[in-house]
Amino acid sequence: MSNIANLQPKSNLRSQPNSRTFLRSTLRNLRRNPAVALGIVIVIVWILLAVFAPTIATQDPLSQAVSDRLQAPNGQYFMGTDELGRDIFSRVLYGGRITIPAALAVVIIDSLIGTLIGALAGYIGGIWDEILMRLTELYLAFPTIILAMAVTAALGPSIRNAVLALIVVRWPSYARLTRGLILEAKNDDYVKAVRSLGATHTYILVKTLLPNTIAPALVYASLDIGNVILLFAGLSFLGLGPEPSSPEWGRMVSIGIDFFDQTWMWLFPGLAIASLVMAFNFIGDGLRDLLDPRTRK
Repeated sequence: MSNIANLQPKSNLRSQPNSRTFLRSTLRNLRRNPAVALGIVIVIVWILLAVFAPTIATQDPLSQAVSDRLQAPNGQYFMGTDELGRDIFSRVLYGGRITIPAALAVVIIDSLIGTLIGALAGYIGGIWDEILMRLTELYLAFPTIILAMAVTAALGPSIRNAVLALIVVRWPSYARLTRGLILEAKNDDYVKAVRSLGATHTYILVKTLLPNTIAPALVYASLDIGNVILLFAGLSFLGLGPEPSSPEWGRMVSIGIDFFDQTWMWLFPGLAIASLVMAFNFIGDGLRDLLDPRTRK
């Protein structure tokens, strides 16, 4: 078993880039694709704004000042106020504390569940592959937002239930991606060599095959965060997310539509959603160019 780790040819080992080469390659890709750097900056800024929202916010996001309702952006209210006189600037900041953790939680949990199911289906094959893939296709047969709406409506509108609904409907994509990668790699020569040395199925799957799925899964997850943010905002827009008073971006846009002439009510939370989705898409594209050997030069 100790020889298993040495199966890769030495020439292949020497060809692997060291940390300094990888850093230079990363910086070169960032210079070549400034959109990636812009995406990273936007995500970092939003994370910092969410973390320090209690310090940066000028008002309590739930505090109502009816006498100041529907005020346009001004020196006191940077982004104006809503129909109840609540400060939209403060609510947008606090909205990041809801949306960003929710999206990350959905993507992390879904990637773990989907990777496990896809890896087992692809490696074991046979009847188990049929059962797991038919289950996956059953989920994929329904539009994601419709299935998420059904799950949330059955459980009741809340942040927790919206996150749970998205976890339920998003894992099949990761399962199919991982299954395809496992099927492609499990009959390669290096896997056969590991198997011939007496490695267990667990060792082959966990130590040999799954590491080859990390890069594609990471790229897909980075792109999927934007999709999850849109879905989460969509559920909130339809009233299936947090409670109406919650400073959640999708819910704020939904309320703002009822006061369409007061453009600041829906514009600023909408820009928050768009900027974060765009940023994660930029990062996903950059990771794909960096990790895919067919596009990396």
